[in-house]
Amino acid sequence: MKRIIKGYEPRCLLQYRQINGANYDGYSPKKSLKEALLTEQVYICCYCVRRISEDNMEIEHWQPQSKYPELQINYKNLLASCLGNRRSKKDNQHCNPRKGDAEITINPCDSTKNCENYIKYSSTGKIFSDDETINHELNEILNLNLQTLKDNRQTKLFTLINALNKKFPNKTWSKEAIKKKLEELSSKDAEGKYTEYVQYIVWYLSKRLNNP
Repeated sequence: MKRIIKGYEPRCLLQYRQINGANYDGYSPKKSLKEALLTEQVYICCYCVRRISEDNMEIEHWQPQSKYPELQINYKNLLASCLGNRRSKKDNQHCNPRKGDAEITINPCDSTKNCENYIKYSSTGKIFSDDETINHELNEILNLNLQTLKDNRQTKLFTLINALNKKFPNKTWSKEAIKKKLEELSSKDAEGKYTEYVQYIVWYLSKRLNNP
């Protein structure tokens, strides 16, 4: 999970919200809204941090619209989530499809409680938290330790490791190289997007930098 800094809402959403009786289902088309969410999240899912696009994302209400109808078109409550295997069995779903109408405490948009400070990883690709409530949310509500996601995190990391090992044949990476790669990961790539599963890679490189 990576912190999201909310930007300005699309003008069309602001204007629509002024209409008496305005609601989420009645707001259409949602193209401008999707584009705004993707841009501020730099094209990664709000929860699993996989790469998303307008064609393979859905709009997530952090506070469920079924329980908080007054927030259903509040831009601060809206996020871009991956499709999370929505059409499969619940055990294989993750992110927004798995979360459904459940409420969670961890919020990638919270400006006072940076979610990155509460998330940890393991060498097996597992995501967890020392906070019991958040750890439960990561596992049971968002299902972010689905084996496929763990495998994908590791695959992305191994690609980076192999690239650095080719650059440093003795496998002794310089601190300068690691710092440079961390700086690159904090910025958009050549396509203007974040690297997929970026926070897992950042965790690994930071650990490598502090424990050479």
